[in-house]
Amino acid sequence: MLQRDVSIAAALLLLCVQCLHGSALPAVSSYEFTAYRMQQYNLAQQKHGCRGAIVVAEARSADEPVLTRRCIIMKVPDFTTEKYLEAQRQKAAAILILLPKNISSIPHDTIQSFMVSESEALRKGTLMPVYVVPEDEQLLFMYEEVKQAAATRTSSIFIRVLRSMVTATAFQILVSNNVPIKPFTDTTLVTLEGVLPGTGEDAPTIVITAHYDSYGLAPWLSYGADSNGSGVTILLELARLFQKLFSSPSTRPPYNLMFSLTGGGKYNFLGTKRWIEENLDHAESSLLHDNVAFVLCLDTLANSDKLYVHVSRPPKPDSPMHYFIQQLEEVVSSRFPSVKVGLVHKKINLVESTVVWEHERYSLRRIPSFSLSHVEDPKSELRGSVLDTMSQVDFRKLKRNGVIIAEALARYMFNLSDKGSPKDVQIFKGQMDFHDGRMSSLMAFLTSVPRATQLLDKEPSHIVQVNSLEHEFKRCLQQVHRHTFRQDRRDPDITFFDQMNQPVVMYRVKPAAFDLFLGGCIAAYLGIVYYAILNFGYLYTKLKAAVKYKHQ
Repeated sequence: MLQRDVSIAAALLLLCVQCLHGSALPAVSSYEFTAYRMQQYNLAQQKHGCRGAIVVAEARSADEPVLTRRCIIMKVPDFTTEKYLEAQRQKAAAILILLPKNISSIPHDTIQSFMVSESEALRKGTLMPVYVVPEDEQLLFMYEEVKQAAATRTSSIFIRVLRSMVTATAFQILVSNNVPIKPFTDTTLVTLEGVLPGTGEDAPTIVITAHYDSYGLAPWLSYGADSNGSGVTILLELARLFQKLFSSPSTRPPYNLMFSLTGGGKYNFLGTKRWIEENLDHAESSLLHDNVAFVLCLDTLANSDKLYVHVSRPPKPDSPMHYFIQQLEEVVSSRFPSVKVGLVHKKINLVESTVVWEHERYSLRRIPSFSLSHVEDPKSELRGSVLDTMSQVDFRKLKRNGVIIAEALARYMFNLSDKGSPKDVQIFKGQMDFHDGRMSSLMAFLTSVPRATQLLDKEPSHIVQVNSLEHEFKRCLQQVHRHTFRQDRRDPDITFFDQMNQPVVMYRVKPAAFDLFLGGCIAAYLGIVYYAILNFGYLYTKLKAAVKYKHQ
């Protein structure tokens, strides 16, 4: 009987040790990946983004009650304003957000919620490091493990302690780069301009402009499909189509058509500001000096059945801008009745040091201008998110918005309404139509690399993208100029910071209680073996008697 008890005890201990061995994760013991840090910049003496980079902390789920000095692992649905603020309040060590590779798989409501939280996080600075990383198998496994651990902690104390000692696996997140974060102010902004000259000596000028940079929680993951890849795509198509009209003397209108792509749009439209200053204050002759009919700014046009005309002051009746808006409304009412056009009037607050729409840069210089967008609120989360990818673009609506703008421009420049042309007349059709394939190719090209301002003049693939935009201008336009603006290092308009992509190591570890438990198991096993050796004679006699009894 004693021998059987000893055997059972030894078997239980061996089974326990085997369970400990079997609980080892199918993941590797350490895993290195690249994570992308949240924005960090200073604009107009205000600090934005996170100012921390170093992380040495245990990974925990956002559902845990205690987050102090922990690295919180979140998926897109987990990242809410409430949880972000709670992590700050508890002084969490860091936040690591797992971004799915297929954004289209995320429900629309979840995307909207994430964008709102992302926008709130970017408005204020924080010392807590925030990283974003694309999901992979190892990171998803870690996420599930920390989620299960959080769920177990809601059970009884005995079960929690037992699981912590026996089966729990912790993950240590380490960003070991100890180099201090350094600012840099040598960022250059590039603005491209090109012209289609009209007929006449002193023809009025229409300016069509869009900013081409992107913005989001992490610069290295900001692809800006809708904001503002959509504006750039429509602008390039307008340049191609109107070049055909301007190339023939019989269809050349009595207007100069100027196109510009501006940098720094996500940072107070600094590229637009410097370009206007160069044209008005430093250039001896410029189409912006006088006789500008209006400036049309394209911003976020790849979705929705609404078009908002944003102005700093309501256009005066009989003014060119008022007449163009009328043509825009006529095109919409006659051909696209499902689209709703609205006028949004927002005065420029001269006390504020920042502007929210590109047209406000022109309005400050008393140049008639307006922005066209499907976004009503200038502070909308849609204008800057890492989830603003190709999956958020409705190409049918993007093309429709481009057609509306092109037809309204043609009606205005050729004065078709006064000439009695039907309201539903189509200028751009057949060979003059917007090409679906070209628009999708342009959008794919624009979203092939992140277009964050701090990357565009430093990374080779990003420099190539700006050069390609310039090449596209030269194919369609005349008098193409590339304006490169450098900041004053003593008094920069904007200051960026380095270490925006960091190598991160995830270590798989066991809690300290595990060592105690394992030591206890080993001690108990050795004690049983020692007892069996000391009482070998007694055990042998018992065993021999048991065998003899069995044979009888």
